[in-house]
Amino acid sequence: MLQKNEQAYCSILKIEIEDNARKKRLPMIEQERAQAVKDLLRDNYFKPLQNIYGPYYVRLAVEGPRLCISMRGESRTELETIHVSLVKLRRLMKDYFLVCESFTQACWIGDKTKIETLDMARRGLHNEGAEDLRRILAGKIEMDEETARRIFTLVCVLHI
Repeated sequence: MLQKNEQAYCSILKIEIEDNARKKRLPMIEQERAQAVKDLLRDNYFKPLQNIYGPYYVRLAVEGPRLCISMRGESRTELETIHVSLVKLRRLMKDYFLVCESFTQACWIGDKTKIETLDMARRGLHNEGAEDLRRILAGKIEMDEETARRIFTLVCVLHI
């Protein structure tokens, strides 16, 4: 368990989502994004492994097939930008989007059995995506499961 002051050094203070596409998204997608940001800022564990002390200002962007994570320190000085391939997450994100779409349709129809089944599938894919993201970032950034889940949500929104 981290001490309170150590936890402050290993956290995201602010997160920016660089969205060059400027696409109009469904309100539900925007709500998911806003909730992920809110939850992430409320509680997260995020530590670049080059041992730079935070808290961090983080910018997420998708540039082609790559996720770019730019980090600045508390004094807002540029620290590092990490580029990682999203190729390993593409199939999973596609499946996640399909299940989310089916989940939304089931909610509109009101089919409780289908909603429960699809919600379990959605959560399972979300957990798998978060774990894959942690593996992709291993050796670069350490984060807990909940932080990875929220960042996976934001990467999915950026990838739409």
